[in-house]
Amino acid sequence: MATEIRRKDDKNRVLKKYESVRKNGGYEYKYPIGNGKRRSIYADTLEELRQLEKEIQKDVVDGIKLDNNMTVNDVYDKWVKVKRGLRESTFHNYKYMYEMFVKPDLGRRKIADIKRSDVRAYYNHLNEDKGLGITTLDNVHTVLHQVFELAVEDDYIRANPADKALQELKRSSKKGRKCKEDPARALTVPEMQLFEEFLNTDQRYETWRPLFTIMLWTGMRVGEFTGLQWDDVDFEKNLIHVQRTLVYFDRGGAKRCSYAINDTKTVNGDRFIPMLPQVRESFFKLKDLYELADIRCTMEVDGLSDFVFLNRFGRPYNQSSLNRGLGRLMRDCNFKQIDSGKKDPLMLPALSNHWLRHTFITRCVEAGIPVKVVQMVAGHSDIETTLDIYTNISVDYTTKEMQALNTFFKRFSDGNSSTDSYDKCTTVVRPIYDGLQKMFGNV
Repeated sequence: MATEIRRKDDKNRVLKKYESVRKNGGYEYKYPIGNGKRRSIYADTLEELRQLEKEIQKDVVDGIKLDNNMTVNDVYDKWVKVKRGLRESTFHNYKYMYEMFVKPDLGRRKIADIKRSDVRAYYNHLNEDKGLGITTLDNVHTVLHQVFELAVEDDYIRANPADKALQELKRSSKKGRKCKEDPARALTVPEMQLFEEFLNTDQRYETWRPLFTIMLWTGMRVGEFTGLQWDDVDFEKNLIHVQRTLVYFDRGGAKRCSYAINDTKTVNGDRFIPMLPQVRESFFKLKDLYELADIRCTMEVDGLSDFVFLNRFGRPYNQSSLNRGLGRLMRDCNFKQIDSGKKDPLMLPALSNHWLRHTFITRCVEAGIPVKVVQMVAGHSDIETTLDIYTNISVDYTTKEMQALNTFFKRFSDGNSSTDSYDKCTTVVRPIYDGLQKMFGNV
């Protein structure tokens, strides 16, 4: 019987079956994957190669498919076919996010070759080079993570490379490092005053006035706002019942863009919002405008009609049309500021619907409304969302509050501990929002 001759490397180490030394001095392990096919892995040292071999052997024992040429896009196509339990609009949004940002690039790669560092690097690329904000990246991550999870379930890969892949970027965003964030923020008090002054005095925006006033002073999400029906507005109890969202999205195919009714975004989203005087007045103003122009709801969505906020055709508004209205208002307001001849006039930033929600909730916090109440009114699922996202009080406001606090302690040290003195100098915005605080305090 012939004796097997074992090959050795230049360090006189015996090479195992399927191992070999490459011309560049590195090592190769060329192992069978079935159907007469082989696959190679490479390493600079024999120790590194054998560590990789152990991982392959473990894959064999655990049933991980070695003959795997599936790309990320191949698994995504399977995910599209089997995914259930999502709202139609959410499902279309996920598919849009994947096909827009993943499919042309990372999606073409073999899924077995994707490491966690690859996913992290890709998220950094989308953020820094493509300009995607954290919110958009979070949506991309949600669908990509599910695609990888399906690959794990089907034994194409051992572990999900998207696990915790976005955490580092999110942390860097919160710490203010180089990370492009979505631009929505609260208007400062002067910006808000400018916004309201222009909205309430420029006749070109008479029909927009009640809409944007209600949006600004209720903090509703845009889908909650557009989905409001007149039966949801209780003028006797001065309450607005938020219990659904109206979404407008591209369904694909012949239907293209259309409306659908969904539940509120969170469990806490089904809620009651007290009506402030300017909100109540705006609802009555809206009724008058509709009667004058003979506007009635002409559309039924999933069996519902009689929506509150209608365009001139009697159809509900959608997010894009409201954003366009805010964009025109911002433009005309800023032109007026420029034409005023003031030196360094205050200008409105580029507004969107969500800015008004940010503004309302920030004003609530500034007015001293308990954060738990703000969470309830905003419809947040947890209080951390309220604290993390909506309590970025302006530097100007904080500075004046600290000055007021300093004045209080100075008077106290001088022997004047009257709470009246403190109340007079404590806040900048609280006198403006006494009615707001009183109403929310009764919730």
